[in-house]
Amino acid sequence: MCGIVGYAGTREALPLLMGGLRRLEYRGYDSAGVALQNAGVLEVRRAEGKLDNLATVVQKEPAAGRTGIGHTRWATHGRPTEANAHPHVDCGGGTAVIHNGIIENFEELKGPLLAAGHTFRSDTDTEVVVHLLEDELKKGRSLEEAALAVVPRLEGAAALAFVSARDPGKIVAARIANAGGVIVGYGDGENFLASDVPALLEHTRTVSYVEPGELVVVTPGEVRFLSKTGERIAKERETITWDAIAAAKAGFKHFMLKEIHEQPRAISDTLLGRVDRASGRVVFDRDLKLDEAGARALGRITFVACGTASHAALVGKYLIERLARIPCDVEIASEYRYRNPVVTPGQLVIAVTQSGETVDTLAAMEEGRKQGARLLSLVNVVGSQASRMADDVIYLHAGPEIAVASTKAYTAMVVDLYLLAIHLAQRRGTVTPAESSRLLAEVFHLPTLMDAVLREEAKVRALAYHYHRASDFIFLGRGVNYPTALEGALKLKELSYSHAEGTAAGEMKHGINALIDQSMPVVAIVPRDSNYKKMLSNIQEVRARAGIVIALADDDDQEIADRADEVIRIPHTNELLTPALAVVPLQLLAYHAADRRGNDVDQPRNLAKSVTVE
Repeated sequence: MCGIVGYAGTREALPLLMGGLRRLEYRGYDSAGVALQNAGVLEVRRAEGKLDNLATVVQKEPAAGRTGIGHTRWATHGRPTEANAHPHVDCGGGTAVIHNGIIENFEELKGPLLAAGHTFRSDTDTEVVVHLLEDELKKGRSLEEAALAVVPRLEGAAALAFVSARDPGKIVAARIANAGGVIVGYGDGENFLASDVPALLEHTRTVSYVEPGELVVVTPGEVRFLSKTGERIAKERETITWDAIAAAKAGFKHFMLKEIHEQPRAISDTLLGRVDRASGRVVFDRDLKLDEAGARALGRITFVACGTASHAALVGKYLIERLARIPCDVEIASEYRYRNPVVTPGQLVIAVTQSGETVDTLAAMEEGRKQGARLLSLVNVVGSQASRMADDVIYLHAGPEIAVASTKAYTAMVVDLYLLAIHLAQRRGTVTPAESSRLLAEVFHLPTLMDAVLREEAKVRALAYHYHRASDFIFLGRGVNYPTALEGALKLKELSYSHAEGTAAGEMKHGINALIDQSMPVVAIVPRDSNYKKMLSNIQEVRARAGIVIALADDDDQEIADRADEVIRIPHTNELLTPALAVVPLQLLAYHAADRRGNDVDQPRNLAKSVTVE
């Protein structure tokens, strides 16, 4: 899950590459490097650690050139060291490669190269590629011809970019299977390459996407797309509407805090235009082609997702089963294809993914398609692989999310799943027009309710500061807020590095109670809903064991104050919307606890934004 940038043009490449890497640092920050073509030689600069370390290196040893590639790494093969940093070069130092993904057969490729006298300087799987290229270039082939000879020999999921002093003024990039994106940006007398949109927005909004099995040749004056057999491919250009300003912190201390505060706007954007006021029916973008007959025929829905997205999917299961009466399963995407899942005729597989490039989710989609399922993607990034693979797409419209820990994308997922549940229920006749009108009226109040929660941030911050040194937390929820407990615990783990466990409150007596003592903070999500009385009983279980009760409750709940040590208040809303509202103070709790500890909130250790390796 690494960041890739490239530039071919008339300007000095180094500042452009460094700027692009800065915007992609959320994809990897174990090490970074650049390679530039200059007067027939290749200049390579690399550094272990964050991008600031590379900036120091290039300040001391500038590198010149008008064509180059850059990389920011999240380690898979080989520890995060300077030797394992990309770009990797061949024996002669004239050709370089950067890579996102995994070369699964690198060991069997490496043996013959070693026997032939090639010298390896890293522990990575990536380095075999540049030595294979070296052999092909020595035969007098162009860089794209060499790539066409090498790429078919690579197994796994990978995105790669190459430059060589033997073929100046040119970058060649390729995708193997569903690993990280490769996007080409078009300029005037210059062209760009990146693994994600934010790296391009300062320079261009006109782009094309490299699909799996394709190669692209980028020069200052031309972009050529090729099939894996070398045939020219016609490629459409698309326009990106995101503003580069959306990737700036806008005065907030961290991207994550900014994105937490952007949630009212993100929810407004995802609601925009999705209800036909005349008919009162939910409508989605033209990319959702599932018609009324298709909705009525649905016998089962399977969600595939990872991490935070899987918690949103679990909320979706509750919503769709409650409103549309369609049985739903939620599958961890990394397990789905390995257990020979049963896919029935007419089944819908819904992939939930912020980036649309999570390799486990893409593989699960492929498995579903192989077995005959219809695919629907719920995704934030327009043009991502998940959106292109699917039969139907629902875009989140949350805007760029830079912090590794997802916040606004999660709440947008929950709201879009709420709309999808109503959409299916309306077409299947499982809700009355009056009920669907009420449900829709309530969701349009959600941005205002979120604003009210955010105005209470100071209280949540004080609570986070008080408990930030606690080594263990438990989060309890029931019904539609069981996933909220899971997500609250995940956010705390990701950011503060405290152990946290989310569980269904009814399961306490089956093991969790053994953990509770006077030092254990227990966050109970207890809005006034159909599970309210049961949650009060669970709180009593915690109090009986001297646990510290932090209750997240409605602002009009007077009863809860006598049962909890601390209370976080949220406005009362429809039970089915509480997951989108209740998670906001839990995000703030995790953020401020981590910030108080001095952790890197935007880039937690050992994690990356877009998980493009298994």
